[in-house]
Amino acid sequence: MAQQNQFTLFTKRRFLPLFLSLISAAFNDNIFKNALLVMLAFRLAESEANALINLATGFYILPYFLFSVTAGQLADKYDKSRIIRILKLAEIFFVLLGAYSLIYNNQILNFIVLFLMATHTAIFSPVQYALLPQHLKRSELMGGNGLAQMASFAGVLVGTIAGTLLAGYTKPGQPGLEELGAIMVVIAVLGYLASRMIPQAPPPTPDLRIDWNPVSQAWRIMRLTVKNPSVFYAILACSWFWLVSSAYLAQVPSLTKNVLGASEPVITIILCCLSIGVAAGSLMCEALSRGRITFGIVPIGALGITLGGLGLGITTAQFDTLSGASISEYLQNDGAYAVLIYTALLGIFGGIFIVPLYTIMQDRTDYAVRAQVLSLNNVLNALFIVLISLLSIFFLDVLKITIPQLFILMALVNCTVMALLFFKQPEFIVHLLVWLSSHLFARTSYGELKHIPATGAALLVCSPAARLAPQLLMDTLLRPIRFILPQGFDQFPLLRFIFNNYSLAPIFYDATREKEKFTAEIRRAVGNGELICFFPVKDHCDSEFTDIERQLKEVLTHTATPIFPLTLKGLHDEVSGSPNHKKMRFFPKVHISVGQPIAAKDINKSALAE
Repeated sequence: MAQQNQFTLFTKRRFLPLFLSLISAAFNDNIFKNALLVMLAFRLAESEANALINLATGFYILPYFLFSVTAGQLADKYDKSRIIRILKLAEIFFVLLGAYSLIYNNQILNFIVLFLMATHTAIFSPVQYALLPQHLKRSELMGGNGLAQMASFAGVLVGTIAGTLLAGYTKPGQPGLEELGAIMVVIAVLGYLASRMIPQAPPPTPDLRIDWNPVSQAWRIMRLTVKNPSVFYAILACSWFWLVSSAYLAQVPSLTKNVLGASEPVITIILCCLSIGVAAGSLMCEALSRGRITFGIVPIGALGITLGGLGLGITTAQFDTLSGASISEYLQNDGAYAVLIYTALLGIFGGIFIVPLYTIMQDRTDYAVRAQVLSLNNVLNALFIVLISLLSIFFLDVLKITIPQLFILMALVNCTVMALLFFKQPEFIVHLLVWLSSHLFARTSYGELKHIPATGAALLVCSPAARLAPQLLMDTLLRPIRFILPQGFDQFPLLRFIFNNYSLAPIFYDATREKEKFTAEIRRAVGNGELICFFPVKDHCDSEFTDIERQLKEVLTHTATPIFPLTLKGLHDEVSGSPNHKKMRFFPKVHISVGQPIAAKDINKSALAE
């Protein structure tokens, strides 16, 4: 399997129209919201503006609680492409109404449109994320989610900048608002035209009975999700990300004005660094994971968020406050670039953190309820954002801590929460250790792996039997693997931890193992359609089959299970007791290749030993 290039998805109808629909929705949502907030802040008295801004924030969050879980049900009951087309058509009407309300400063209508735009996003989000795994191959899912996150943050960034700048025109005739309205309408129309090109996405449960009560439906999906720990903890981690990112993002205007002492354009520069960072980190996920759906890079993202937050907090705490500094004046000050770098690092590691979580949710959720589970994620995200908003008010206004101190506190709390999360779900650490094995402890490359079936039972006969080999295969192959290993192979604590928490426990054997039990385990694995991997010992190269090998051949011949020779070139043998026993080289360059399938009845000892 050659390395998948995520950007080739832009040439596919099954992705590009959805991408364009997504970026247009994010743009219009944010251009209107930020234009409204700027107008409230600059046209009204401070006390009145603060009250209306808080009310606007509440209006924007409320639809996520009211409509997200219903949207998930609709996406599982009806064609998702049709739902998106209806939403994009409604968006045209919303932005026309929004342009009118902004130009004529109709506050009641402004808040109604804000609610409608937020409702549009609350419904669109679970539909879009449920649609991706339906139209993309499993190997494309990580890259597709990275591009989707990039589209979201690009839309947010450009919409935020455009809304802030254009709404700043308050001269007679308000030309900025007229231009803003025209831009929103044009983008909405283009988004609708793109949505018409999205291929059909038939619903998994067309007979689903809609529960219109968001509370009871959310609770039902929550109980269902808890039964799938990897998905449940992915949702919690995702919601925690939005809590942390909101804690930093919400303080950017006040940080810029009161701590850095810079003017409004510096706010835009900082937001650009954060958004571009998230987009870059999201795009990096495909290369870092090599297309595999894994938790492995999530702890790296979590560590980066903590370090970026600490760096940002410490740097801003030591910053000499300026007085209304322009961009050029700000950049001349010590620590100015460090603030931008740490902000960008927060975004980069945030993207690395969030994309695998969405991919895990999509991949490991039952197809029949996928959109409903993703809608629950929306609800919890909104809940966590509200929670951090209240906590920030408490810390800043009641406890009177500074914004840099809040940033440092959030970084430390993030480290603690992530440690607890990884303790509760060790799969995060297992995937990290496997990822490190393939990227740091060895330099791994691979050729065509297409011979290995995507589903169904198969046996990989792998050589050599190095202790690092299982981890390299775990990180390279897209399917979980059931390893057949000699007793004592996991004598090292790290190996034991990996095998104890890996999705498929190994089958261990030794000379004292009862033949019937070993054979039964192999038959069970074959019956479950699992991918099995066996490491033959070269000591017996010139002899007849060992007992273990004879049992394997007997089971595989009886079940007509295909066998694939697999080679890890670059690793030395590390089989205890072998006369050819060698130490494995440090940081070896390993190439993984797989041969043509062999029928079990045709296999011989030399084939096993190759």
